[in-house]
Amino acid sequence: MKRICVFCGSKNGTKPVFKDWALSLGSWMGENKHGLVYGGGSVGLMGVLADSCLAYHNDVIGVIPKHLNDIEIAHQGLGRLIEVENMFERKAIMLKYSDMFVVLPGGFGTLDELFEVVTLAQLKQHTKPVFILNGGGFFDPLLMQMNQMVIQGFVDEKTLKLMHICKDMASLFEALKKTLSVEA
Repeated sequence: MKRICVFCGSKNGTKPVFKDWALSLGSWMGENKHGLVYGGGSVGLMGVLADSCLAYHNDVIGVIPKHLNDIEIAHQGLGRLIEVENMFERKAIMLKYSDMFVVLPGGFGTLDELFEVVTLAQLKQHTKPVFILNGGGFFDPLLMQMNQMVIQGFVDEKTLKLMHICKDMASLFEALKKTLSVEA
């Protein structure tokens, strides 16, 4: 069984489609028997994702820093909840237990996790694929900034290719299926 680490918000955001995406991804993972590694929260997109994956009796690992336990309200129904001291340890454990990464809408924590795994891939510390769901153009401004960093000579263009940008759920599922079949 492959484990997919999903980075996403501890809030639902302003558009109902954000919750729909988390629900769809968790359900797809459950139906296809892929384990979930995520931030351990029971609220926001994290909670929707975990609940939809758990509905299929899937393996779900949550990793939550002690100081966030009250804010993100650790999910009590997980197969495994790992409580850590800080965000640095959280990201290291998520990387360790994951075979690939999917990024859904979220805030600064989501971006921090995205940049951590891309930076580590750039430095050849891992070779795990990274998928970004850019549904509705949510990440367009960020992607424009990343392209600007290439134009201005701060990032090699090949580094951007470490991220697989998916325009909708259908293309995300197709990219995940393709990657998972290659790795099988």
